[in-house]
Amino acid sequence: MRGSLRTRTTVAATAVVAVALVIAGLAVVLLLRANLASQAELQAEVTAQQLASQLAGGTAIAKLDLDEERPVRITDADGKVLAVSEKLTAIDSRPVQLPTATPTPRPTSTPTDSDDDSDEPDDDETSQPEPGKVSEGDAGYSTGTATVDGRTAEYRFAALKVTLPAGGGEVTVQAGAELATTQDAVSTVSRTMLIGLPLLLAVVALTTWMVTRRALAPVEAIRTELAGITAARDLRRRVPVPESRDEVARLARTTNDTLTALETSVAQQRGFVADASHELRSPIASLRTQLEVAAAHPELLELDELIADTVRLQHLAADLLLLARLDAGDHPDPERIQVTDLVRDAIDGRTARLDLTGEPVVLGSKTRLARILGNLLDNAERHTHQEIRVVVNSADGHAVIQVQDDGPGVPEADRERIFERFVRLDDARSRDEGGAGLGLAIARDLAQAHGGTLTVTSSPSGGASFNLHLPLAPSS
Repeated sequence: MRGSLRTRTTVAATAVVAVALVIAGLAVVLLLRANLASQAELQAEVTAQQLASQLAGGTAIAKLDLDEERPVRITDADGKVLAVSEKLTAIDSRPVQLPTATPTPRPTSTPTDSDDDSDEPDDDETSQPEPGKVSEGDAGYSTGTATVDGRTAEYRFAALKVTLPAGGGEVTVQAGAELATTQDAVSTVSRTMLIGLPLLLAVVALTTWMVTRRALAPVEAIRTELAGITAARDLRRRVPVPESRDEVARLARTTNDTLTALETSVAQQRGFVADASHELRSPIASLRTQLEVAAAHPELLELDELIADTVRLQHLAADLLLLARLDAGDHPDPERIQVTDLVRDAIDGRTARLDLTGEPVVLGSKTRLARILGNLLDNAERHTHQEIRVVVNSADGHAVIQVQDDGPGVPEADRERIFERFVRLDDARSRDEGGAGLGLAIARDLAQAHGGTLTVTSSPSGGASFNLHLPLAPSS
């Protein structure tokens, strides 16, 4: 279904209510009709039962007090009319032929009158009621028309068979109850529903439209503000948060959190680009200067310095490329890595003491984990006085690698700042000695990409201890 959410919600709610009301209305009408018809049937049966009881008790047909309002007809076994109510002129559109004389009761037949010589009684004889009694069982019911006092209407009839006392024969008492009341009541209820149903549906639709509009107003405000933020490219703006504690309010808060994270990311990206441009400017400018001097004075060309600047520029470009890949979420397929072998390869050719406890195994990229250890060892060599110590053990489901030096250490206030990109604590140190300030930042980003952590504390010798925690690989 196309259209706005408000329109779809209104249509759906109205349709559901309409179906429910139609089903409920039909049920009410059917139950009402059945109930009123049952009452009419009961009234007809009561009237027939009263007359039948009088006849069975010996009251003559001519002395019966027939109801003028309800049609009553008494017939004999042959269907001949013996008596009718005063104002009844027709039943089932057939005129009623009133008797011209008092009928002679028809004697009941006896078993000896039967042509059947069998001793077994006929089915008709066995079903005949006892003389002077009303037939047992339920009355017979039918629906038809009758004309009473010149007005033809539909009636519900009840018929009972009565055996008159003293061999007076069998007669049928038929009494009716008018169904006009039932039909009028059902018609009135139906008309009321037909009129009320559209009005009720209109109220439901209007209410749903207003409630949905009010509920979606904060969503529209959020959308409008987001559109404004996108158009103005101003990530400092935030969407309005409604005072309610519902899903919309949570959506607004989550949207603001996303905008905050996006603003921080964009700020970091801009800072990264600016710092990268600044860092690249120096080696490129140095290379250009040396090349220009060499072009003017070839005898002054210093190849060693030129190669060193080129290598530094190459390393810086590689670091920037790796950071860009990490920011983009680039993660190679992991492999099982023996940490002790990784550490031995990393310290090969370096002056470092290795302290191993156990043989932990982790999952990750061997190249990138080696890059973490290489950056940490380079940093330790840059600051140590005499000895570098590498400690490997396991604790709390993690492989722990500690790179310790005996240098000046890291002040506690700067132990988080040193992991930021392009940060150098020693401002007096030259760029050639201190690097570009990306080594520790890359090491922490790589550690986090492997689900681990990298922190710095004080070493037992008073220097810095860089602690790398990596999750142990599950048992194969």
